[in-house]
Amino acid sequence: MSNKDSVTALLKSIHQLGDDIRPSEEQAMDAVRTLIRYAGDDPDREGLIETPDRVVRAFEEFFRGYAEDPAEILGKTFEQPSGYHDVVILRDIPYESHCEHHIMPFTGKIHIAYLPNKMVAGISKLARVVDVYAKRLQIQEKMTSEIAIAIYQHLSAKGVIVVAEGVHECMTNRGVHKQGVNMITMQALGLYEHDAIKREEVLRLIKSGT
Repeated sequence: MSNKDSVTALLKSIHQLGDDIRPSEEQAMDAVRTLIRYAGDDPDREGLIETPDRVVRAFEEFFRGYAEDPAEILGKTFEQPSGYHDVVILRDIPYESHCEHHIMPFTGKIHIAYLPNKMVAGISKLARVVDVYAKRLQIQEKMTSEIAIAIYQHLSAKGVIVVAEGVHECMTNRGVHKQGVNMITMQALGLYEHDAIKREEVLRLIKSGT
Protein backbone atom coordinates (compact mmCIF):
# COMPACT_ATOMS: atom_id res chain seq x y z
CA MET A 1 0.00 0.00 0.00
CA SER A 2 1.37 3.43 -0.92
CA ASN A 3 1.73 6.19 1.66
CA LYS A 4 -1.14 8.09 0.03
CA ASP A 5 -3.36 5.01 0.20
CA SER A 6 -2.53 4.44 3.87
CA VAL A 7 -3.50 8.02 4.75
CA THR A 8 -6.75 7.65 2.79
CA ALA A 9 -7.56 4.47 4.68
CA LEU A 10 -6.90 6.17 8.02
CA LEU A 11 -9.15 9.08 7.09
CA LYS A 12 -12.10 6.70 6.74
CA SER A 13 -12.08 6.25 10.52
CA ILE A 14 -12.77 9.95 11.17
CA HIS A 15 -16.46 10.62 11.80
CA GLN A 16 -18.36 13.72 12.84
CA LEU A 17 -22.10 14.13 13.40
CA GLY A 18 -23.80 16.92 11.49
CA ASP A 19 -25.61 19.67 13.40
CA ASP A 20 -28.84 18.84 11.58
CA ILE A 21 -29.25 15.56 13.47
CA ARG A 22 -27.85 16.51 16.88
CA PRO A 23 -30.42 16.50 19.70
CA SER A 24 -31.42 19.72 21.42
CA GLU A 25 -30.03 20.76 24.79
CA GLU A 26 -33.33 19.84 26.48
CA GLN A 27 -33.32 16.41 24.83
CA ALA A 28 -29.79 15.88 26.12
CA MET A 29 -30.83 16.83 29.66
CA ASP A 30 -33.82 14.47 29.45
CA ALA A 31 -31.41 11.70 28.49
CA VAL A 32 -29.33 12.41 31.62
CA ARG A 33 -32.47 12.28 33.77
CA THR A 34 -33.27 8.89 32.24
CA LEU A 35 -29.80 7.60 33.08
CA ILE A 36 -30.11 8.82 36.68
CA ARG A 37 -33.38 6.93 37.01
CA TYR A 38 -31.71 3.89 35.42
CA ALA A 39 -29.00 4.09 38.08
CA GLY A 40 -31.76 3.92 40.70
CA ASP A 41 -32.04 7.51 41.88
CA ASP A 42 -34.48 10.39 41.55
CA PRO A 43 -33.32 13.17 39.18
CA ASP A 44 -35.77 15.57 40.85
CA ARG A 45 -34.32 15.32 44.36
CA GLU A 46 -32.36 18.26 45.77
CA GLY A 47 -28.86 16.95 45.12
CA LEU A 48 -29.58 15.88 41.54
CA ILE A 49 -32.07 18.39 40.19
CA GLU A 50 -29.34 20.50 38.55
CA THR A 51 -27.19 17.53 37.53
CA PRO A 52 -28.63 17.16 33.99
CA ASP A 53 -27.69 20.75 33.20
CA ARG A 54 -24.22 20.29 34.70
CA VAL A 55 -23.64 17.09 32.73
CA VAL A 56 -24.65 18.74 29.46
CA ARG A 57 -22.30 21.67 30.19
CA ALA A 58 -19.53 19.20 31.00
CA PHE A 59 -20.16 17.37 27.71
CA GLU A 60 -19.77 20.66 25.86
CA GLU A 61 -16.32 21.03 27.44
CA PHE A 62 -15.32 17.36 27.13
CA PHE A 63 -16.23 17.16 23.45
CA ARG A 64 -15.57 20.64 22.12
CA GLY A 65 -13.17 19.14 19.58
CA TYR A 66 -16.08 18.28 17.29
CA ALA A 67 -16.57 22.01 16.66
CA GLU A 68 -12.90 22.73 15.91
CA ASP A 69 -11.13 22.45 12.56
CA PRO A 70 -7.48 21.32 12.47
CA ALA A 71 -7.09 22.81 8.99
CA GLU A 72 -7.88 26.25 10.40
CA ILE A 73 -5.51 25.80 13.33
CA LEU A 74 -2.64 24.68 11.09
CA GLY A 75 -3.52 27.14 8.33
CA LYS A 76 -1.10 29.79 9.56
CA THR A 77 2.48 28.62 9.05
CA PHE A 78 5.95 30.11 8.84
CA GLU A 79 8.80 29.54 6.45
CA GLN A 80 11.26 26.95 7.66
CA PRO A 81 14.20 28.74 9.35
CA SER A 82 17.14 29.14 7.01
CA GLY A 83 19.75 26.45 7.52
CA TYR A 84 17.50 24.14 9.57
CA HIS A 85 16.52 20.97 7.75
CA ASP A 86 15.90 18.41 10.47
CA VAL A 87 13.15 17.12 12.71
CA VAL A 88 10.95 19.22 15.02
CA ILE A 89 9.87 17.44 18.20
CA LEU A 90 7.33 18.52 20.81
CA ARG A 91 7.28 16.18 23.81
CA ASP A 92 4.99 15.63 26.79
CA ILE A 93 1.86 17.42 25.55
CA PRO A 94 -0.79 16.54 28.16
CA TYR A 95 -4.26 15.54 27.00
CA GLU A 96 -7.63 14.51 28.44
CA SER A 97 -10.04 12.38 26.45
CA HIS A 98 -12.97 9.97 26.85
CA CYS A 99 -13.17 6.45 25.49
CA GLU A 100 -15.93 5.83 23.00
CA HIS A 101 -16.74 2.43 24.54
CA HIS A 102 -17.68 3.50 28.08
CA ILE A 103 -17.43 7.33 27.97
CA MET A 104 -14.83 7.13 30.73
CA PRO A 105 -11.75 9.35 30.87
CA PHE A 106 -8.33 8.46 29.64
CA THR A 107 -5.41 10.83 30.08
CA GLY A 108 -1.75 10.98 29.23
CA LYS A 109 0.85 12.64 27.05
CA ILE A 110 1.40 13.05 23.31
CA HIS A 111 4.79 13.35 21.62
CA ILE A 112 4.89 14.84 18.11
CA ALA A 113 7.77 14.79 15.64
CA TYR A 114 7.63 16.08 12.08
CA LEU A 115 10.12 16.77 9.30
CA PRO A 116 9.14 20.12 7.75
CA ASN A 117 8.75 20.63 4.03
CA LYS A 118 9.50 24.38 3.74
CA MET A 119 6.80 25.38 6.26
CA VAL A 120 6.59 25.02 10.05
CA ALA A 121 3.77 25.57 12.53
CA GLY A 122 3.90 27.44 15.81
CA ILE A 123 4.35 24.94 18.62
CA SER A 124 1.12 26.05 20.32
CA LYS A 125 -0.73 25.02 17.15
CA LEU A 126 0.50 21.45 17.54
CA ALA A 127 -0.80 21.38 21.12
CA ARG A 128 -4.17 22.71 19.93
CA VAL A 129 -4.41 19.99 17.28
CA VAL A 130 -3.96 17.43 20.06
CA ASP A 131 -6.98 18.94 21.83
CA VAL A 132 -9.08 18.93 18.65
CA TYR A 133 -8.93 15.14 18.56
CA ALA A 134 -8.61 14.41 22.28
CA LYS A 135 -11.78 16.38 23.01
CA ARG A 136 -13.94 13.82 21.21
CA LEU A 137 -15.17 10.32 21.92
CA GLN A 138 -12.06 8.34 21.12
CA ILE A 139 -9.97 5.27 21.25
CA GLN A 140 -6.29 5.96 21.72
CA GLU A 141 -5.24 4.25 18.50
CA LYS A 142 -7.57 6.37 16.38
CA MET A 143 -6.68 9.59 18.17
CA THR A 144 -2.99 8.93 17.51
CA SER A 145 -3.65 8.39 13.80
CA GLU A 146 -5.89 11.44 13.44
CA ILE A 147 -3.31 13.77 14.98
CA ALA A 148 -0.59 12.39 12.71
CA ILE A 149 -2.76 12.68 9.60
CA ALA A 150 -3.71 16.30 10.36
CA ILE A 151 -0.09 17.37 10.75
CA TYR A 152 1.07 15.36 7.74
CA GLN A 153 -1.62 16.75 5.44
CA HIS A 154 -2.01 20.35 6.55
CA LEU A 155 1.73 21.04 6.91
CA SER A 156 2.67 18.93 3.87
CA ALA A 157 5.33 17.44 6.12
CA LYS A 158 7.94 15.06 4.74
CA GLY A 159 7.38 12.76 7.69
CA VAL A 160 5.42 12.60 10.94
CA ILE A 161 5.57 10.48 14.07
CA VAL A 162 3.00 10.72 16.86
CA VAL A 163 3.40 8.70 20.05
CA ALA A 164 0.63 8.66 22.66
CA GLU A 165 0.75 7.42 26.24
CA GLY A 166 -2.52 6.87 28.07
CA VAL A 167 -4.02 5.62 31.33
CA HIS A 168 -7.60 4.44 30.83
CA GLU A 169 -10.19 4.61 33.61
CA CYS A 170 -12.30 2.02 31.82
CA MET A 171 -9.49 -0.37 32.81
CA THR A 172 -8.64 1.05 36.24
CA ASN A 173 -12.16 1.74 37.61
CA ARG A 174 -14.21 -1.06 36.03
CA GLY A 175 -13.76 -4.43 34.39
CA VAL A 176 -10.33 -5.84 35.27
CA HIS A 177 -9.57 -3.00 37.78
CA LYS A 178 -5.85 -2.87 36.95
CA GLN A 179 -4.04 0.22 38.23
CA GLY A 180 -0.91 1.80 36.76
CA VAL A 181 -1.22 0.34 33.25
CA ASN A 182 0.13 2.73 30.60
CA MET A 183 -0.92 2.18 26.97
CA ILE A 184 1.43 3.36 24.21
CA THR A 185 0.43 3.88 20.57
CA MET A 186 2.36 5.21 17.59
CA GLN A 187 1.61 6.40 14.06
CA ALA A 188 4.37 7.06 11.53
CA LEU A 189 3.71 8.64 8.12
CA GLY A 190 5.78 9.68 5.13
CA LEU A 191 9.54 9.27 5.45
CA TYR A 192 9.23 7.85 8.97
CA GLU A 193 6.81 5.17 7.84
CA HIS A 194 9.25 3.78 5.29
CA ASP A 195 12.72 4.58 6.68
CA ALA A 196 13.27 2.43 9.77
CA ILE A 197 16.63 4.04 10.60
CA LYS A 198 15.22 7.58 10.59
CA ARG A 199 12.18 6.41 12.54
CA GLU A 200 14.31 4.82 15.26
CA GLU A 201 16.46 7.96 15.51
CA VAL A 202 13.38 10.07 16.21
CA LEU A 203 11.90 7.55 18.64
CA ARG A 204 15.16 7.56 20.61
CA LEU A 205 15.01 11.36 20.80
CA ILE A 206 11.41 11.21 22.00
CA LYS A 207 12.28 8.62 24.63
CA SER A 208 15.43 10.31 25.89
CA GLY A 209 14.32 13.91 25.63
CA THR A 210 17.82 14.92 24.57
